[in-house]
Amino acid sequence: MIIIKHIIDDGFNAELVSNAFFDGHLEIPIIEKPQEIIIPTALIPFTQMKRSDTKAEAVHFYEHDKRFSDVLTCTKELLPELSKFKAVISPDCSLYRDMPLCLQIANTYMNRAVGHYLQSQGIYVIPNIRWGDERSFTTIELPEKFAFLGAPKNSIVSIGTYGCIKSRENKNYFRKGLSAMLDELTPEVVLVYGGMPECIFGEFRDRTHFVNYPDWTSTKRRRAV
Repeated sequence: MIIIKHIIDDGFNAELVSNAFFDGHLEIPIIEKPQEIIIPTALIPFTQMKRSDTKAEAVHFYEHDKRFSDVLTCTKELLPELSKFKAVISPDCSLYRDMPLCLQIANTYMNRAVGHYLQSQGIYVIPNIRWGDERSFTTIELPEKFAFLGAPKNSIVSIGTYGCIKSRENKNYFRKGLSAMLDELTPEVVLVYGGMPECIFGEFRDRTHFVNYPDWTSTKRRRAV
């Protein structure tokens, strides 16, 4: 008789949060406030890490989710490569407005879980803050604004606008979420990957120190000219 052994993958990946503290009723893993604020001189996409000569950049995940899925499932295996860089921004797992609430929460969890694990391994981690519709950044349906759980206050965070502010409706949602984030986390520094249109950022420029980085595609085009 042939016995087939089934290996069940632990999708929870409990090792990521084995020594974590958790925030809120939803128990989102906490990325601790760093001892000092370090502002990266440049950002590089996860899929382009091998193109870095100096490793002086901060690695970001402002790409399609499928392009960085490995960092969610094989985080430990990627640690040697990620640890070579100056900093890592926690994964930008999507929070689409039409996404079921449970998936928005799950993606926020994975963002912080990976960020916490990398931080516990000695990497300088900058929390990425992503929000969806009002359910993620207000208390309309939940007693807490889960988009901001697990992120430190009065510190450094990162946000991405690339591909997120093309329409008037998208701009409106982004501005509302940004306002809520500044109220909730009161960050000292906000890294911004992508454009910073005045219609979104104008009223907030005196609330924090924004540091803008062009998206990778635009950077490549400028280098080619």
